[in-house]
Amino acid sequence: MKRFLYTLTLLFLLAGCIRANAVDSAAPTPAAPPTPRIIVATPTPLSDAAMQPIDLEEELIANLYDRVSPSVVHITAQVVTMNFFFGPMPSEGTGSGFVFNDDGAIVTNNHVIEGAESIEVTFSDETQVAARVVGTDPRNDLAALAIDGTLPPGAAPLELGDSASLRVGQRAIAIGNPFGLDRTLTMGVVSALGRPLQTENNNVIFNVIQTDAAINPGNSGGPLLDSRGRVIGVNTAVRQNAEGIGFAVPVDTVKRVVPALISDGVYPHPWLGLNGYDITPERAAALNLPVDQGILVAQLFRNGPASQAGVRGAQQEVVVGNRRFLIGGDIITAVNDQPINSWNNLTEYLELNTAVGETVTLAIIRDNQPLQVELVLGAQP
Repeated sequence: MKRFLYTLTLLFLLAGCIRANAVDSAAPTPAAPPTPRIIVATPTPLSDAAMQPIDLEEELIANLYDRVSPSVVHITAQVVTMNFFFGPMPSEGTGSGFVFNDDGAIVTNNHVIEGAESIEVTFSDETQVAARVVGTDPRNDLAALAIDGTLPPGAAPLELGDSASLRVGQRAIAIGNPFGLDRTLTMGVVSALGRPLQTENNNVIFNVIQTDAAINPGNSGGPLLDSRGRVIGVNTAVRQNAEGIGFAVPVDTVKRVVPALISDGVYPHPWLGLNGYDITPERAAALNLPVDQGILVAQLFRNGPASQAGVRGAQQEVVVGNRRFLIGGDIITAVNDQPINSWNNLTEYLELNTAVGETVTLAIIRDNQPLQVELVLGAQP
């Protein structure tokens, strides 16, 4: 019996060992760490459909350049200045311009040809012709030239657009001759509208276009174009020590001024025939004025429009702080129902909205009483 139990126990132990061995032999072998794989990303080529908008825009700009650039000219102005030690000293300035009409009139900036003894215009086919000034408007920095001879083939008048309907963000394309590099195209957008720009001779050009299209010395007088190749402005200035801040005289000003320069040599600017002070709240309090904005009339020009219309000038002089003021004259608060709050505001309204010979209505205050006076605008001397 004992032998039987011993044998049975031995059989159970053997079975357990066999089972254990079977389990151990079936256990998985630990896997080796995976080998790193380097995946190189291959860019997927753009499909023809995806490339079409890009190709179309490039084609439009290239076609615009081919069509417009022959009408953009390189202007060289010979200027003679007097030197105290050496006498007359010749110098040369360059700029840009564009064909304005079929008679060969060229539009450029006044500062490009100001004081020139002689002017030469070079077209895209290298044709060089002499030119002469037929009219200038320093106030808007515009000038019109006439060329000797006829326009070369391809140099057609550029189409004029409309600056009043421009929007910030629109495409702006400049073609000109920066640093003498003929017919260079630069492109950007209309960055801002309605800027006043003070020129070197202290004039203010109103409603100018600001753009980030690259404008450099030599671009002056060249066209600023929209995406259809229409002139929207004349490039005139760049902000010094800045990048991407250029300015152009709006084409609506060009359309108003240049025809008069061609026909008459000058553009007559509307004029009231008076001088005055801006009224501010502080000045109104100091001078005991009935309103805190407007123009306090100080002086009238003899036989000028304001004098002939019965506008009243200053009656006395007072000293406030360290300044002298002429007071007692009429206060202008509006022109044609347009509120006026400063001298620049008055000048801008007259320049952009009226013409010489037009009758305007002044809203004035005289002896604390509101009045209206009709006045026929004269031409600024």
